[in-house]
Amino acid sequence: MGNNHNIYKPLRAELVEVIEESPTIKSFVLKPEKEFTFATGQFIELTLNGTGEAPFTPSSSPLVKDRIEITIMKAGYVTEKIHGLKPGEIMGIRGPYGRGYPLDELFGKEILILGGGCGFAPLRSLLYNLEAEKDKIEKVTFCYGSKNPAECIYKPYIENLRQTEKFEVYRTVDVADEAWAEEVGVATVLLDKVEVNIDKSVAVVCGPPVMMKFGVMKLLEMGYAETQIYLSMEKNMSCGLGKCGHCMMGEHFVCKDGPVFRYDEIKDQPDIWK
Repeated sequence: MGNNHNIYKPLRAELVEVIEESPTIKSFVLKPEKEFTFATGQFIELTLNGTGEAPFTPSSSPLVKDRIEITIMKAGYVTEKIHGLKPGEIMGIRGPYGRGYPLDELFGKEILILGGGCGFAPLRSLLYNLEAEKDKIEKVTFCYGSKNPAECIYKPYIENLRQTEKFEVYRTVDVADEAWAEEVGVATVLLDKVEVNIDKSVAVVCGPPVMMKFGVMKLLEMGYAETQIYLSMEKNMSCGLGKCGHCMMGEHFVCKDGPVFRYDEIKDQPDIWK
């Protein structure tokens, strides 16, 4: 008899907690019906029966097997429906899919991470992983930008990270309020503040396409080689299996070959920032 496993059938998961991160972003804590494993940077397809499904990169630690956390910005039909859910709802998880962050390439290095907006979600999963393996890294410098102080997500986590050995955190907002005491400006302004040994460093970037574009340009100006920069790309990864073709980026399927790419792998592909 052949393998009757249906690759399109999601794993049932109960929504156990909803965390309001900002006026437009919520985190959803799910308890799958059996242990679920993923590598940091991989993505899943999250299913809501009767509504549809959409791809998201988990924001929780890959070392936790009985819970998974998904951070979602309300940006369309499916995400609006998800934002209306309460604990006790049943959802579905397909995956994990794709290629995550290459931890072996990060170990032994100084790691510079640049994030923007909801791009913090996959980066938090990476940061959790690096915290657990901090004896294998030199240091982590995390630079994060958001629109305004209210849109800065994971505030308690940021405070904990700032107290963690080997981790430095810099934040900026496009528009500040009177209580904001940190940097003001786009995320890339933070790169002028960091001290890093570029020869022994790698950089990781995740955020809105325009931020990633100018972030990469700034990193190259700083002296990073194309082979030292890793990007988490976002395209229309409808199936997650490389079958629908919606996530094609030049010769690459983002869902199968990514979503994490080294910059030199994709720099000559068309429309990488769209």
